[in-house]
Amino acid sequence: MGKGKSAKRIMFGILSITTTIGVWLISHWGSAVMALPPPEDIPEEILRTEIIIDARSPIDGKPVSAAEYAELQAQLQIAPPPELNTKLRQTVFLLRIRKALLQFFPFLGI
Repeated sequence: MGKGKSAKRIMFGILSITTTIGVWLISHWGSAVMALPPPEDIPEEILRTEIIIDARSPIDGKPVSAAEYAELQAQLQIAPPPELNTKLRQTVFLLRIRKALLQFFPFLGI
């Protein structure tokens, strides 16, 4: 009876040690690789100081130069775009509410 218990204890000890070593190896397997960003990635500090000279039109989203963008902004301040019909604006508002509700309650969609 003493031999059986000691054999079980030895097997349990070996199993626990190998499991501990296995878990430790798996948890540290790719940590050295994931710690650094890719070398082609531009640091955020440099991106914050970069001057953006390209812009997009607020009307149709097409790319425009900085001078064209400033001219377009001046024109929009003088003559703002016409407002939508009240009924159409309310319909768009309700569609946006529906879209937001469907994100929280997807089972409500047909």
